[in-house]
Amino acid sequence: MTPPNILFFHAHNTGRFIEPYGHAVPTPHLLRLARSGSLFRRAFSAAPSCSPSRAAFLTGQYPHCSGMLGLAHRGFALSHPQRHIARLLSDHGYETAQCGTEHVHAHEKGTGDGGLYDHVLTRDHSAKAADVAPVVCDYLRSKPKRPFFLNIGTQQTHTPYPEPQPELYSAENPDHCTPPRPFPDTPALREMTAGFKRSAREMDAALGAILQTLAETGQDANTYVFAFTDHGLQWPLHIGNVGEHGNAAFFVAHGPKHFTGGHTFDAMVSLMDLLPTVCDLVGLQPMPWLQGKSLLPLMDGTLDRLHEQLFFEQTNHAAYEPMRAVRTERYIYIRRFDERQQLVLPNTDDTPAKQDMLDHGWQAQPRQQEMLYDHYFDPDQQNNLVDRPELATTRQQLRDALDRWMKETDDPLLLGPVPLPRGVQVTDPDAFSPGQQPLITGT
Repeated sequence: MTPPNILFFHAHNTGRFIEPYGHAVPTPHLLRLARSGSLFRRAFSAAPSCSPSRAAFLTGQYPHCSGMLGLAHRGFALSHPQRHIARLLSDHGYETAQCGTEHVHAHEKGTGDGGLYDHVLTRDHSAKAADVAPVVCDYLRSKPKRPFFLNIGTQQTHTPYPEPQPELYSAENPDHCTPPRPFPDTPALREMTAGFKRSAREMDAALGAILQTLAETGQDANTYVFAFTDHGLQWPLHIGNVGEHGNAAFFVAHGPKHFTGGHTFDAMVSLMDLLPTVCDLVGLQPMPWLQGKSLLPLMDGTLDRLHEQLFFEQTNHAAYEPMRAVRTERYIYIRRFDERQQLVLPNTDDTPAKQDMLDHGWQAQPRQQEMLYDHYFDPDQQNNLVDRPELATTRQQLRDALDRWMKETDDPLLLGPVPLPRGVQVTDPDAFSPGQQPLITGT
């Protein structure tokens, strides 16, 4: 039996703010994939930051275990590149190819492979969806002679968003947009939402072209497609913040078996579950260092849930801001490790949403060190329950769970503030913008 092809398609900073999750953000190709495949309503990234999250789904390890404690273009790197999915599948007889954004190794203009792939597919080193799709489709039309692993990352929906085109696409009329949660309905945020919709449309069009080429070449019958995003939106309270919005990820899968039938799953899953799932699909013995779980028992009805708890983390985004969290079906417990009272503004990208929040007194809001939220009654995590006496047992259980996880995974935060590796650069936490000079350099 011919081993199946594996295709990863990942968008940048999209969260779950798309059509298959009930939002007025048209992504017809993703919706069609969900209707014939599997939709995961509660999928989460391991980190709310690009490189740490991507390292987690490409290696099946938590960021602090893979070595990716910050952004690749700032100098952070994988401690064990041989654990990357491309290297593992190459050793298993697969042809490997990458196109667009990967962001876990030194790269230029959004592309590069760090020597991990057989092929790097590129048009002018661009990760834009409109440039990624044609070269991927050309590769698929060449009909690789071996089973392939194809890793595709689009720049969309990264900011700055393109100008909306309401004259062509009515959904992009700012007057008829609603910002994502938990943001208020203001003109500036409606305009930003309209731009996001165009960016999501361009990302979805690239996926549509790739899916069409798979069908036209007859390779769809033996290809598993996993479409997802790295983490939450590039808005305040999302990217760079562990929790319900920062770690929320869209995740749709389709394949010849298991991921069929248009089923929707409410069980919590992690993007770290991707690599263990691929191991099952291709007949690769799971490695002992994997920290995710295969999705196949959930798909086949053997289990109704994979995880009792999920763990999230951030150490560095643009600036140092260490956080760890544990999420259950009902609660999330979040702990900071810096004792800082002021917001770390460079960890929020400079967008109209950031400025709008600052104009309305965001900096005066408390920055809490320990948080407990109830998903059911407070899905936007606005009401901290950590001091509620009736939840003392829940709080202690989650504190203990987080402590155990940090010890079991040798979290460097257990030894105190995490030093920067030599040559790595981050932004001063007191700065305003992510790239503001001077940068702090590890020695």
